[in-house]
Amino acid sequence: MSSNDDQDDLKPSATPGYKPAGTAKTADEYAKLDAEDESLARWKASLGITPGVSTGDTSGPRVTVLTLELDSPTLPPGKKLVFNLKDTAMIAEIKKNPITIKEGVEYNVRITFKVNHSIISGVRYIQLVKRAGIKVDKLEQMLGSYGPHPQGEPYTKNFEVEESPSGIVARSGSYLVRSRVVDDDGEVYADWEWSFKLAKEW
Repeated sequence: MSSNDDQDDLKPSATPGYKPAGTAKTADEYAKLDAEDESLARWKASLGITPGVSTGDTSGPRVTVLTLELDSPTLPPGKKLVFNLKDTAMIAEIKKNPITIKEGVEYNVRITFKVNHSIISGVRYIQLVKRAGIKVDKLEQMLGSYGPHPQGEPYTKNFEVEESPSGIVARSGSYLVRSRVVDDDGEVYADWEWSFKLAKEW
């Protein structure tokens, strides 16, 4: 798969009315803005934005994507499909050797990420699926708006339930997936490839 061929498919959809904010503010700067507005202060607090919040080092990425998980109620007891994005050997392995997904079952994607500093909004997960070099599916899901967690904990986002394809044609061959986490400004926080095949059982 050519990385350049996928660039248009991996761009996030435009958010209506979005205008780049210019220089990003820290969570503490946002907390101090409009401090007298009580309803705005409550909304900012729900994002973890409170005066004096520690944002740590602001030179690195605003978001670190930790894991991607495929979850299904049909998974055998004890089986998990979790990709640790910090484990480069694991990511290289699942690109070369496809994971097995049961055909015709409901599943959902779950992503775990950490907001390191600043406020994020317009951050999306984009998944492009190809088979024999032809695009067969594209998923784009909004992560939402978050500030750094007050205790430095990661956030988890569960995406909508989907159903895996089924049938003899779907089971023949494997699928190559390109996953990306990107914001409205085009800043890419994670970009990786993996592969899967469909089978009658997990």
